[in-house]
Amino acid sequence: MSRYTGPRARVSRRLGTNIFGTRGEALALEKRPYPPGVHGRTRRRPNANSEYLVQLQEKQKARFSYGLTEKQFRKVYEEANRRTGVTGENMLRLLEMRLDNVMYRAGVCATRPQARQFVSHGHVTVNGSRVNVPSYQVRKGDLIEVKEASRDNAILQWNVDVLDRTPPAWLERGDHAFAVKVYSEPLREQIDIPIREQLIVELYSK
Repeated sequence: MSRYTGPRARVSRRLGTNIFGTRGEALALEKRPYPPGVHGRTRRRPNANSEYLVQLQEKQKARFSYGLTEKQFRKVYEEANRRTGVTGENMLRLLEMRLDNVMYRAGVCATRPQARQFVSHGHVTVNGSRVNVPSYQVRKGDLIEVKEASRDNAILQWNVDVLDRTPPAWLERGDHAFAVKVYSEPLREQIDIPIREQLIVELYSK
């Protein structure tokens, strides 16, 4: 299983947005709102506004935000392209319905990387069965819960008590704070990530 382990603030500064959702990235963007590197403030690229660069940056925003490798992201796009409907919306829907993202959206985990770790370590069940695959695709009607033995975890308790994040409309709270049910598939307007998915579709369609 591969994941990005490099400096997160550099990625966020390069793409101009808080990718991983950490406080350190927010501070870095506030203090140094320009690309990383010794020439970050003064760099002038001849193709700075090229169509390809803009499309590539949108793809990188989505890929890093959801924690996928290039190969994994390409597979998501290909699956979205096979399905009926708007490819870009299908792609975002597949990304949103990953198990690790559902744990993040439910407010049980503070960031997607944290959610990925908790799922990988076997703390999560889907319809009563243990699932440790972060990319597992949840479905309408699925009940996702933190295992009872893991609910005393101090980090999870802090996330639920302090963050107090409200799940999006396509998720609904279960019988307790560590449970969430998939009410429906998310609509585009219910996905608040600042990504222009059509640019990604155009990039992969070339």
